[in-house]
Amino acid sequence: MAESIRTTLQEGRVEQETIDRYAEAVAGLIGTENVSSKYIDLMSTCRDYWPVNSIWMLEGAVPALPQLVVWPRTTDEVSRVLALAHEYKIPVVPYGEGSGALGGVIPLEGGVMLDLKRMNRIRNLDRENLLVTVECGLNGALYEEQLNREGYTGGHFPQSLRCSTVGGWLACRAAGQFSTRYGKIEDMAASVEAVLADGTIFRGRSVPRTSTGPRVDHLLIGSEGTLGVITAATLRIWPLPEKRHLASYTFEKTEDGLEAIRLFMRAGTRPAVVRLYDAQETGNHFPELGDQRSALILLIEGNAKIVDAEAEIIAGYASEQGAEDTGPEHVEHWLETRFNISAASRLLQKGAVLDTIEVTTNWHNAHSTYLAMQKALKGVEGTMLASGHWSHVYPDGAALYLTVVGFPAEDKIAYYKQLWEGAMAACLSEGGAISHHHGIGLHRGRWMAEEHGAGLEVLARVKAALDPHGIMNPGKLGLGEVSKWEK
Repeated sequence: MAESIRTTLQEGRVEQETIDRYAEAVAGLIGTENVSSKYIDLMSTCRDYWPVNSIWMLEGAVPALPQLVVWPRTTDEVSRVLALAHEYKIPVVPYGEGSGALGGVIPLEGGVMLDLKRMNRIRNLDRENLLVTVECGLNGALYEEQLNREGYTGGHFPQSLRCSTVGGWLACRAAGQFSTRYGKIEDMAASVEAVLADGTIFRGRSVPRTSTGPRVDHLLIGSEGTLGVITAATLRIWPLPEKRHLASYTFEKTEDGLEAIRLFMRAGTRPAVVRLYDAQETGNHFPELGDQRSALILLIEGNAKIVDAEAEIIAGYASEQGAEDTGPEHVEHWLETRFNISAASRLLQKGAVLDTIEVTTNWHNAHSTYLAMQKALKGVEGTMLASGHWSHVYPDGAALYLTVVGFPAEDKIAYYKQLWEGAMAACLSEGGAISHHHGIGLHRGRWMAEEHGAGLEVLARVKAALDPHGIMNPGKLGLGEVSKWEK
């Protein structure tokens, strides 16, 4: 049956005889119950939430199929699996829960899908130092629930919280909705444990900071499985907040909202949630506010005295920019609906092409990048909506998040590529970075050379040194040509 399924991006496959010998050897190392070539297992791990995957799925096709799925239970088992794959020169793609949005888990060259969900324990909770050591396969929502029961929070709340893993957050350099207070995943990571392509186990040290040369931990965070497999991490945690303050404001112009954020971040406040919506998204998310003004929602939490002080400072800067105070209820609405993506599912079933594109800007180009990218997206025939908001803010800039919906007349894939080509060109021309937190995967690799310049060659040299046979998640991060997608 698997051989009859149409694949759209399959770049190669390992000789079946080699796979069979490898499967037998791996089963001897970690148990036959942890190895499978069943069609249902191959299908369940061959794609992620990249919108192109959904288009093909509705047409009865998949991008590519692995030839084997392996479920390791320990770091030592991952080491054995990779050492053997290195010996046989078989591609390996690490897999968490497949919540990525850019084709990062597509097994372009077949080989092995390394499904890590059985590595799902919290190994140690260090209350004195506010650290937790957790395995890579633990579901994000379950991770947070376990911490909450002990009186702590991990502070990391991506929209994919309920369908992503801790290891996936690290591999893709993720950011959560409360990142302005708690930081992004790289800020939370005190150390990581990982297995390199040849089976070497690396364990970083969990100390507050070092000046002992470049940190290998930092090199692995964001490597998306191209340099090795992150098997565990020691992450920073926080006591559950003493107080939470909710506030929302509207502004006549989006630029006024951006200036208010710039000023209160400059002043040193660190609210957990800061989200500024353009007028169209304000109308979509908060209909009672209308679609003529830009809405800013804020969530401040932590020590009660600090929360009160930050709320007062932020209110002052918002007022200076002509804000209208619209109360806490809109933030409550956002908290209740923030994980609901049912509208996207309905649009997809009706034939729409939709996606979200997040980039990073400084304050001086935050609004101009939004205008340029929105113009580029609306300029593609078939686009019905291109709106945006800013979140994940810093003293020196913010993440810009564009949502686009279109109903192309003919080829959906061609339309999708036009959207991204226009958006990425606009972002780069305005001086933005092509991704803030979704990562690169397969699709964004097309712009990595423009993003990094000579830096991409440096990264390629690191890849060659750590993975000389090129077995780790081939074709991703722009590290290798993917002819069937790049053409």
